[in-house]
Amino acid sequence: MPQPSPAQPSAAKVAKVAKGEQTRRGVLDAAIDRFGRDGYRATSVADIARDARVGGTVPYAYFADKEALFLAAVDEDAAGVIEEGLSHLLSGEAHPRDWRRTLVFTLVDAVERHPLARRMLAGLEPDVTERVLLIPALEELRKACAERLRTEQAAGAVRADIDPVRVANGMVAIVLSLLMSVVQLGVSAASLYANDVAAVFEAALDPID
Repeated sequence: MPQPSPAQPSAAKVAKVAKGEQTRRGVLDAAIDRFGRDGYRATSVADIARDARVGGTVPYAYFADKEALFLAAVDEDAAGVIEEGLSHLLSGEAHPRDWRRTLVFTLVDAVERHPLARRMLAGLEPDVTERVLLIPALEELRKACAERLRTEQAAGAVRADIDPVRVANGMVAIVLSLLMSVVQLGVSAASLYANDVAAVFEAALDPID
């Protein structure tokens, strides 16, 4: 016997879901702006609701509490930074040495447009600074670096005897440390050390003739 087709959601239900997602997005955007400007302690959920032009209890329909909203905002803003790095990394157009050398500059430039990510990297939220290491998008960056290294290994552009996953994790850790230094010390730090970091990558990765 033919199986009955699954019930399709009504147009009203689809519209309600879309409106709910739009509201959630508005609250999250307001949280990123407010937390990025004033910090966690000085910001209330009521402030964010007012900025998002919703009722004071509306954020709690999407986020359990202030901490959950803050962590979601951190993840979202950091994802925006890393997405720019991923776009550069996954383009496949750059020479192996080029993407290693310029990845940090791409991320530094992106941080300037993401105030909450910048605040976290600057150490202005000491209670949750370690949360930077758990950002989901950072894991995506690690995976993308590992895949790029694996591809370059197959092409003979990277040493065959390295573990792409472990090396990618190390690369991201180094870049993240440099990025924190840049945010705290200024862009000149990137100019001073980025080429040296790239030289370390080249020494570790380039095939030995």
